[in-house]
Amino acid sequence: MTLFLDHWVDGVRAAALASVLSVSFAGSVSAVERLTIDLPLLDVNVSLNLKGARTTRELIESNPDLQELDRAGDGSVSRLLGQFLTAPLPQRTSSVLEQSVGHPLLEQALLAASELVKVEGLPADTSGRMLSDALQAAYRDGEPNLLGLLRHVPGESLSMDFQALAFYAKRLRANQDDARTLVQQGTAMAPAPKSLAESGAEGWTRVEIRFPAAHRSQLLDITVLTPQGTSNGKLVVISHGLWDEPDSFEGWGRLLAAHGYTVLLPDHPGSDAKQQKQLLDGASPPPSAEELRFRPLDISVLLDGVEAGTLLTGQQIAIDDVAVVGHSWGATTALQLSGLQTTSRKLKTRCQDPLDLDRNLSWVLQCSWLSGADQGSLADSRVKAAVVVSPPMRLLFDESSGPFLQAKVLLVSGTKDWIVPSDPEAVVPLKGGKPLANGHRLVLASGGSHFNLWAPADQNEAPILGPLILAWINEQLAVPSAHTFSGGGWGHASVPLVDVTGQL
Repeated sequence: MTLFLDHWVDGVRAAALASVLSVSFAGSVSAVERLTIDLPLLDVNVSLNLKGARTTRELIESNPDLQELDRAGDGSVSRLLGQFLTAPLPQRTSSVLEQSVGHPLLEQALLAASELVKVEGLPADTSGRMLSDALQAAYRDGEPNLLGLLRHVPGESLSMDFQALAFYAKRLRANQDDARTLVQQGTAMAPAPKSLAESGAEGWTRVEIRFPAAHRSQLLDITVLTPQGTSNGKLVVISHGLWDEPDSFEGWGRLLAAHGYTVLLPDHPGSDAKQQKQLLDGASPPPSAEELRFRPLDISVLLDGVEAGTLLTGQQIAIDDVAVVGHSWGATTALQLSGLQTTSRKLKTRCQDPLDLDRNLSWVLQCSWLSGADQGSLADSRVKAAVVVSPPMRLLFDESSGPFLQAKVLLVSGTKDWIVPSDPEAVVPLKGGKPLANGHRLVLASGGSHFNLWAPADQNEAPILGPLILAWINEQLAVPSAHTFSGGGWGHASVPLVDVTGQL
């Protein structure tokens, strides 16, 4: 019984949070008095009296079913509800929300949550203003917890249907099924030799520099890795994802540098880890749609600097033969530089449907790019090869521009990535042949998630994708090496890597 109650309260926690996010603001409308939770599997609903209850005990006493569950579970309901409803909310939550009101990122998150709750007499608010006002009122009245927040939500009553959560779970599973099938039908590549996978542990030097960019108000922070041995004269730029930093991918860079490449890892200041900290401190709003244009410009500025001799001074670099590697938003940036055209067309037609069967968490970010999508086609002809890991791409790009890419693109996607799932964001966009014309490839990582394929600087183990990235760039930039993509031997022992291009 106790285990059942634990899961039940966990469900209530998730649903209650979703409901708070999806209620609308209606000026002087009175606060919500009752929260009803529908549990279809048990064919019951639980009604909580929010108006009269200020403690966990009063909530339980407002509902006979809860009283019975609490007695049967030896007080488990009381304890778990207490932990859930009365735990203090982070002090910075209010300032974060205030900075985010009306921002497309928050609007998309609230749109998704709106399907989990129905508010009597009020439409859903996706601006975030209601949530911010309710939270401020809870702090003002000395109730800085979820119970206090719920008590200050406007309206008459809320109802939550767990059937919506089941729909979301089923959709997430469906968004990964095709990728799993492709992996099962394919053949995993033989693991890379241990000596190759570990060769990035030495053979490189590291410096941090700052470089000006006309489109930025601040200097760009750049990590530079150069080979200690003979340089092959080739340049690789690695772009990080949303709220991340170069250190998360330095393992890739070290392996490349150890094999002769000069590697630049820029910090994108409008969407990096520092910007996230500012957001959480209430000092900055979420990244703007303008960052969709600024990120590829960051990289093109670095290439301009190398070409002009003001960056990597004294090094002989083949500036017209560059590779770009990216993860998540950084992978989207690499696709932009490779020549894939961006468009607002699909963003306009699909972002407002929370029941779209292809919808996934990456759409929250993609839909926030709407106002900048038509200005995001920023190909750089100097980029000839790209490795893109888990790129949000389904809504942003015009797939018909795929055959015109000037760079050879390797797309890597994890079959357990629930943030950028493989089916809608990798498999479906590449079906039909057009985007895969001219030698582009899709590799699926069996068991790969959004966070286990990267390569932090302090990681003890060799990076999972390191040999694959090296093999692809060696081949596409025609660097003499026994280690190439078509030669194989770039797989991983515990995370099978399968080239599924021929199965699409």
